[in-house]
Amino acid sequence: MRSAAVTPEGDRIRWVELPGQEPARVYVHGLGATSPAYFTEVAVDPRLAGRRSLLIDLLGHGISDRPAHFDYTLESHADALAGALTAAGVGAAELVAHSMGGSVAIVLAARHPRLVSRLVLVDANLDPIPRAPGSSGSSGIAAYSEEEFVTGGWEEVRDRVGPHWWSTMRLAGREALHRSAFHLTRGTTPTMRELLLELKIPRAFLLPESDGPLPGTDALIEAGVSVVAIPGCGHNIMLDNREAFVEATAAALAPED
Repeated sequence: MRSAAVTPEGDRIRWVELPGQEPARVYVHGLGATSPAYFTEVAVDPRLAGRRSLLIDLLGHGISDRPAHFDYTLESHADALAGALTAAGVGAAELVAHSMGGSVAIVLAARHPRLVSRLVLVDANLDPIPRAPGSSGSSGIAAYSEEEFVTGGWEEVRDRVGPHWWSTMRLAGREALHRSAFHLTRGTTPTMRELLLELKIPRAFLLPESDGPLPGTDALIEAGVSVVAIPGCGHNIMLDNREAFVEATAAALAPED
């Protein structure tokens, strides 16, 4: 395990690192998750192995610190991640990023372009999300006030999301989880979708085939984003259909002619 201080108060982001060739490949988890649990099996697959790989946990999640003073906006997550990558000597990395992590990765690429050379977004959030009391995920968490969530709402979320997601969600700080969800539903200005359309690096977007067409697919493709539907999976594509995920990710990261 490695780490770097990313706030003036010394709060640390931590990651598991696999040795290999540069440029580095960085795996970023989604809301309430942790990268080693979601990405280790695919990162060591022969089709993706061989690169220096950082399975990194965002501030407030997993093995990283959980400061209550941090605001956990997408921009702040991206800047903290940039601090960790810079401390690790990473530049022009290939990012494979899931869900909220994909949103953070887009903001990172827009704010710190020297750190990102390619993006593989795994069912990432591109637009603001309506808050929905009683639903799972970010929309349900953000429907609580922070006080409501911290003092008991988290128990209702625990019961809704089930034991699999809760096994990693319970590692997140409660303030971190609520603020991250709140700011994910609010999105950014410009939106994550608008930022993605303007990026000039190779980009791919993987989504479950069962979700149907991704809204705005034509505009994404016109802007150079490869949109790939993956069969036989839900939101956690890398866990539900590892074979198809690795194949699509390896194709997206293949050297250009």
